[in-house]
Amino acid sequence: MKSKVSMAFLAATIGCLAASCDAAGLSVGSGSLRAELSPGSAWMHDFGLLQKNPPQFCLWIENGSGDYVETLYATKKIASQGWVFNGGNRRKEALPVWCRKRGIVYSDGLYLPTKERPLTDALSGATPKAGFSLSFDPPQGLTRFYVYLEINHSTDFNAAYPKDAAAGTAAYSGGKEGSGQPALLYRVLVDTAAADVGSECELVGHSSPDGSDGDIYPDMAGIDSALEILGELTVRKNG
Repeated sequence: MKSKVSMAFLAATIGCLAASCDAAGLSVGSGSLRAELSPGSAWMHDFGLLQKNPPQFCLWIENGSGDYVETLYATKKIASQGWVFNGGNRRKEALPVWCRKRGIVYSDGLYLPTKERPLTDALSGATPKAGFSLSFDPPQGLTRFYVYLEINHSTDFNAAYPKDAAAGTAAYSGGKEGSGQPALLYRVLVDTAAADVGSECELVGHSSPDGSDGDIYPDMAGIDSALEILGELTVRKNG
């Protein structure tokens, strides 16, 4: 399945250091390439009566053999256990593919960073409410590689993934403070020698709804509004 987006390499800086940041979006970094992300119609999600939240996401690199190389960017909540209205849920269902790819197990047996041991092998920051622009250089020694994006809303319930789904069922996504629709996975092949650098972005599937594994599930049945979180993601050469 092909999405309507194109993408290459993404990274960022902690908070808004060395960046311009406002309510309209986030622009960070310097380098030979520029990645730009625009939100889809479902980027902001109703959370409570008066609150709208942007999604949580992370980006990482895998080589041509599918081996995890490094994390590029993770939003603050997943990077440092920054969930506020989670009812004690560590949100293992939020971004489980990335968590398992990193392969770091924490003291409670989960793969998510904690407040005491936040993410240190990548840059993290707030989720932009609108646009995201990053200038960067490719990782040393890699000229062809994949960039993966995993993206997810909290409490994004629908008919297939309802709030009251019972634990242990296929529709269960962490309970009333869980994900609802599971995280979606996108990837793009980046070739730094190519004229356009990035190929067409591919929607490869969704993650485990309850976060019990790190597999990617290609069957998109039951996914609806989550498909509209991401709008367009492109990469161009700077200058």
